[in-house]
Amino acid sequence: MATYVFSDVHGHRGTLDRLLERVSPSDDDSLFMLGDMIDRGPDPVGVMQVCRGLRNATVLMGNHEDLMLSFLEAPDEGMNQVNWEINGGISTRTGLAALPEGERVDLLDWVAHLPLYAYTFVGGRPYVMVHAGVRPGVRFERGAAPDPSREGEPVVAMGWSDDDLRALLAAQSPEDLLWIREDFWGTPTGLVDEQGEGPIVVAGHTPTPYLRGMADLPDRLPEDENGLCRMVKVGARAETGGVTDRWDIDCGAAGGAGFGNLLMLRLDDGLETYEPVREGE
Repeated sequence: MATYVFSDVHGHRGTLDRLLERVSPSDDDSLFMLGDMIDRGPDPVGVMQVCRGLRNATVLMGNHEDLMLSFLEAPDEGMNQVNWEINGGISTRTGLAALPEGERVDLLDWVAHLPLYAYTFVGGRPYVMVHAGVRPGVRFERGAAPDPSREGEPVVAMGWSDDDLRALLAAQSPEDLLWIREDFWGTPTGLVDEQGEGPIVVAGHTPTPYLRGMADLPDRLPEDENGLCRMVKVGARAETGGVTDRWDIDCGAAGGAGFGNLLMLRLDDGLETYEPVREGE
């Protein structure tokens, strides 16, 4: 039983199909998709349909899904149309228009109810998963009353319970969870202590080459030997026990062939499986 994370497919269904075929998650594995299924690539509707159909998957809202919903809910309001179109929304809008009305309404209703965050425990480590990041320094209450809707005892790892993680994430603003960039990648979260214990935040949204000049203490260059994007871990320092507290898994698929990869990261052992975006897909 493994736990996989991926993000920011941006309409490249062919690339996603090949990546899923290579990784071949089992029925017992868990998957987390951190948003931005849509826009820019040629088949954003297909990507949404694939992600929706994944077994044991938690799919999060991304800022591009948020842009789409804002336009569809109020197409004549303010800059909704312009904001979506300049961010690559035309391919998504075209794909949605080609769907039968019932399928379109059903798919959009699913997107509208996607969560903004998730968390899990793997190998004794808590992981927080969001689209863009979290704002450091936001106050929240640890050791709060357990969630009465959850069955069984709370999971605890490194002194963090799932109730603690839920409180941390509930205290964040939706705007930050979907859009934050510099203030997240440039600042320690404060969640990992001097013993290296605490939750690591895994996020997408920011293509890893953008971290240059933005992120503190990246662990490596954002491009591989072929010039394609790869994940970057950020923030290892004495105050975190040498642990990187922020992981960027947006490997630039939005940039297309010659620049972008899709990554499937296995949290259990850190295995990185990449599939490059090809011309025309």
